[in-house]
Amino acid sequence: MAQQCSRSERESNYLFLGNLECQEELYLSWGPFGICVRMSDRFHKIFETFKKNYREIPLVPVSDTPFHALVAVMLSARTRDETTAVRCKELFEIASTPQEIASLQLEKIEQTIRPVSFYKVKAVNLQKLAQKIVEDFHGEVPKTLEELTTLPGVGRKTANIILARCFNIPAIGVDTHVHRIANFLGWVNTKTPEQTEQELVKVLPKKYWVDVNQYLVSIGQQYRNNNLLAKFLEENSLQP
Repeated sequence: MAQQCSRSERESNYLFLGNLECQEELYLSWGPFGICVRMSDRFHKIFETFKKNYREIPLVPVSDTPFHALVAVMLSARTRDETTAVRCKELFEIASTPQEIASLQLEKIEQTIRPVSFYKVKAVNLQKLAQKIVEDFHGEVPKTLEELTTLPGVGRKTANIILARCFNIPAIGVDTHVHRIANFLGWVNTKTPEQTEQELVKVLPKKYWVDVNQYLVSIGQQYRNNNLLAKFLEENSLQP
């Protein structure tokens, strides 16, 4: 049975228990009607609902290898996934491996990935990224955050997405969708995606880290503003 408690008690529980992974089952959240609910139960219900309503992200079909996934995520920054997927498909028909992309002329890469945003900068980074993978990692995408972020054009967000999606390594990649939905659900109260990642690692049980990006991105792409998202949550009895 849900436990009745005051808001001050709720805030105390949040501050004391939110950072302690071992206290996951005791971490309480202020729910509807002034009821404190276990955050583990709430996370479970949200993830089950998001999984049930998951629609494949447009980048998935062009992310059949870790290298393809890395290229797709890198090129998708500030660009719609649908556009990125089309450009990646054409690129991989011309050059599919790090070795092949490293040997392409820069102008050819630019022509192929255009019209992704900042295509000239991304073309340079893509060529250098492929060269570094060949020279420093024996042609294989590295499997650690530290190594991934040494690659040109790869930041924490991209690295964490690759770790989770390609290698099943717990990591939280926070893009605009994850940032928006995590704040809307009340999991965090942050201003930037970087802050959201820092807070999510404190409150989100590790068993959800691998899936959080793909599920929240899928839901975010389906419900692109908070009014639509609120209606979806209400229909599924998931009040933020």
